[in-house]
Amino acid sequence: MLSVCLYVCPHTVLSSLAQAYECFQLANQLSAQPLFKLQRFSQDGQPVRLAYALLDVEGGLEVAETAHLVMLPATGSDQATVRQANGTLLNWLARRPAEQGLASLCSSAFLLAEAGQLDSCQATTHWALAGQFRQRYPQVQLRSQQLFCASGQRFSSAGAQAAVDLCLHLVELHGGPWLAEQVAGALVVERQRGSQSRLQPLLPSPRQDDPALLELLRWLQPRYAEPIDLANMAARLHCSPRTLLRRFRHATGLTPLAYLQRLRILAAQQALRHPGTRLEDIASAVGYADRASFSRLFKHVCAETPAAYRRRLTAASRP
Repeated sequence: MLSVCLYVCPHTVLSSLAQAYECFQLANQLSAQPLFKLQRFSQDGQPVRLAYALLDVEGGLEVAETAHLVMLPATGSDQATVRQANGTLLNWLARRPAEQGLASLCSSAFLLAEAGQLDSCQATTHWALAGQFRQRYPQVQLRSQQLFCASGQRFSSAGAQAAVDLCLHLVELHGGPWLAEQVAGALVVERQRGSQSRLQPLLPSPRQDDPALLELLRWLQPRYAEPIDLANMAARLHCSPRTLLRRFRHATGLTPLAYLQRLRILAAQQALRHPGTRLEDIASAVGYADRASFSRLFKHVCAETPAAYRRRLTAASRP
């Protein structure tokens, strides 16, 4: 039996903890014999008060000392505060031997990396935290497009629901593919969901400190298929193309062309929901005369071809 200890602290995201717990419990119920021994622990062994729950634990760090796998559920985006509040845990993590398993869900990859446990390992975290993670932990091989990573006895998952993907992987490792499929079916989730980049919003939320640029973004929304270039957009803002580039990057993180391309891809995604529409017609409707160029751009932005995107939607809509 694999002993799994799940860490609980005041910053723990309860849904993340519950996802992991439910996945392993279902595996125990559906297998011929229990495969996972589940326990919760805190830094000091005391119950943990969350915003809307008081969670009991089986003990402190001593409970996790001999566990085969220690798992850290998500701890939110304010990782500076999380690091400060979990110093005792970080010191303990830093001493954990390489052959003993460690897993992080979503943002808690920061805790494993802070303790040095992901050095030279492949790891992932929520896509929105990837830039911050990469800057602070350059020694980690961040794979932000992946839903989960397994690097020796170090495991990590991307944002939110990706915790289930990692837990199903662990169920398969210890209970076989059949059991993992049974658990996935019970949870009504699809296995092999592809990359995290496929689920990332195409358009970033713009900064709010440039009202004129925000107005330009609103102006672009219904005109994505028109032959708009940098000069057109700069003229609307009464500035030079160079100034437009600077303001656009500051507000969105994208160039004007990249933003316009993503508007077109979003429109194409909606059109692909209609199975009778030809790809040539969709490409033309969103502003591309060449289907091949449209398909290459779609795959670059969405991490899958238009045809694969349509097949996936069609399969998901079947009863």
